[in-house]
Order: sequence, then structure tokens, then C-alpha cells
Amino acid sequence: MTDDDIDYSDIPSQAGKLWTRPGALIPAENKQQITLRLDADIVTFFKETGSRYQSRINAVLREYMKAHQQG
Repeated sequence: MTDDDIDYSDIPSQAGKLWTRPGALIPAENKQQITLRLDADIVTFFKETGSRYQSRINAVLREYMKAHQQG
């Protein structure tokens, strides 16, 4: 079967809808606003992943922290 043979008629159109990646919700009172200097290519990479890119940067830093706490 090829892609052209697949019947998509029963699937609602997703055109114009914004998809986001779910993430763990952390209460706002746990957040602290800081100024952080990051390399431009890192910022560009995360911004290209879409909205909530700052949350993804935070998730990466959290995983790094967890990895270093276990040792």
C-alpha cells in the first residue's frame, strides 16, 4: 500500500492548529527569573523547536542536574 492509497477522509483537518509538546507543570512560585547568557546557536536551536522553548531549556538543565546528583 502506498501513501496515496490511504483513506484520510474520516480524520478531521488539523490545518491551522498549533501543536505543542506537553510538559510537566511546575508551579509558578517555583520559578525564578534570572539573566542568563547562552550561545546564539543554542538559543536559535531551541527557538526553532517552537513555543515554550524556555521550558525545554529548563528541562534539559533539570536532566543535567539529576544526572549529577545521582553520582
